[in-house]
Amino acid sequence: MYSKNRSKDFLKGVRTYRVTPQVELAAIETFLSSLDCARALTVWLLFTSSEHDQLVNLAFDPLAYNTAEEAQGAYIATCFFSKYSNLHLDTDKDRVALTKFEEFETLCRTTNARFDHLESDPLFKGPIVRLHSAVVRKIQDVLGEFDVDEFVSYADWGPGASTTIKRRDASAARKFQNETGITRDLHFLLPTELLRVCYPLWTQHLESREYPNFQIGNRIVTVPKNAKTNRVIAIEPGINLWFQKSIGDMIALRLLRVGIDLKHQERNQHLARVGSIDSSLATVDLSSASDSISDSVVRELVPPKWYSVMDSCRSRYGVFSDQSVKRWAKFSSMGNGFTFPLESLIFYAVAKCCVEYCKPTGRNTVSVYGDDVIIPTSCYRLFSELMTFYGFRINETKSYATSPFRESCGAHYFSGIDLKPVYLKDKLSSILTIYRLANAIRRLAFRQGAYLACDAKYRAAFDLLVSSVPKALRLRIPNSLGDGGFISCFDEATPVRLGRTTSTFGWEGFRVRHVQEAALSCYEEGVGYSLAVYWRMSKRDVGLSLHPEHPYTLKATSDLTAFDAEDTGGNLTPLHRTKLKVARSVVPQWDDLGPWI
Repeated sequence: MYSKNRSKDFLKGVRTYRVTPQVELAAIETFLSSLDCARALTVWLLFTSSEHDQLVNLAFDPLAYNTAEEAQGAYIATCFFSKYSNLHLDTDKDRVALTKFEEFETLCRTTNARFDHLESDPLFKGPIVRLHSAVVRKIQDVLGEFDVDEFVSYADWGPGASTTIKRRDASAARKFQNETGITRDLHFLLPTELLRVCYPLWTQHLESREYPNFQIGNRIVTVPKNAKTNRVIAIEPGINLWFQKSIGDMIALRLLRVGIDLKHQERNQHLARVGSIDSSLATVDLSSASDSISDSVVRELVPPKWYSVMDSCRSRYGVFSDQSVKRWAKFSSMGNGFTFPLESLIFYAVAKCCVEYCKPTGRNTVSVYGDDVIIPTSCYRLFSELMTFYGFRINETKSYATSPFRESCGAHYFSGIDLKPVYLKDKLSSILTIYRLANAIRRLAFRQGAYLACDAKYRAAFDLLVSSVPKALRLRIPNSLGDGGFISCFDEATPVRLGRTTSTFGWEGFRVRHVQEAALSCYEEGVGYSLAVYWRMSKRDVGLSLHPEHPYTLKATSDLTAFDAEDTGGNLTPLHRTKLKVARSVVPQWDDLGPWI
């Protein structure tokens, strides 16, 4: 009982602790001072004088620096506030996002008009003509024939909201139980009679829930992106999203067969380092790529059957917060279940065809992860021209081909030296925000210490954050436990080994107390929960495992009728809500970042 009471008191302390503004200012000043460069001083002065519009518009020019050591502090200082949500700007971030969204919708209309009169378009000349035909063939080769069995079997729910279900209630069980939203175009492609053949039990349940509940299209909302602007996303009708996810996974699997893995970013990150060392590879970033995929480009590039199914599954109209309705010139946007794989496919095909046309003498590597593209440097200009022809815009401020700097998928390198910055995303207010910033600084110190020890110049900022919290909350944890305490080396933490009694059960290592954000769960019952369990089981156990990260099944439909309540292991379903808890984890080995040197 005493132990339980102590845990409750500790958790109460975690929840009620609040950071004073003086601590936040001191931590920011100490960290920026440790960078010891003119840009860090500029950032501090702009922040403290409330010149936040100038602060978020600071740019980093890698050509202004001769060595990684010179560039390091300037880059980290420039990026530090770039995602900070508490800056005071003269602009409305929602309005900035919607203006940009409309700008790229206009660009899509221009692209659609280009392909309506392609032969007379001034951009359709020279190598673009040959390359356009090559891109069409490349995408055909990657996709192959459309497989209806895969389309039915790969379908799944996304983790987010739909037009009829809020994100906080967006579990698979609740979607199976309550989701009925669908567009008329998709219902025409997949009428109830056909759904009954594919998913008999679910369709029977749908018919008892006033299905179909016709939706005009997707719903436009904004979500946080960075310090300067929010991001516009489209929330899709639920049944549309179920099949959009299927198409997205089908495309992802076919890209995997040609070496493009959309489950992992490590290849892009490795190639960014290679390009920063020998300048053989360029890293390319695109502005609002998901909002730039025009209808005509997809119709031109994708095989007819693939296009027809995708066109039926997408939302052709969008509904804004004022209930106004717009017909989209774009084919899909962020929020659609196949947008990310589709854009990856298009960019891969364009990049690959440019390489085959240029025939570079050095590296001819192509790698794509969404709008992060890596191509040979000698192909960069041609790639840019072809992307402009298809209605996409290269983000010149985040694309690198002429300097020793490369950035892709969160990896930042200057001549092979890791410059990954620290981002202050939220106001320092709670103990968890203190843990996160302190640990980000400790990991930066480890990277700057050549992955052998922690660079001591960052120690003052780390120690200030540690000393700012009560001693009872100064949890010392290994790096493997995330941000539930202060990451510390073994000698700093002096962890307690497991006792002899525990070791007799085969457990060895150290018991570590830390804070966790645990997902809340709710009790579910009924057909929706049954369908969710058996759809998951059919994918895991019945189907053909095509890849460790893609446990798909091709014949899962009949298993939906065979629900057995004894196989569920309880009717708890995780929600998109969390609570704090104090955990005592056993770590077999202390993941040590090393001492301060």
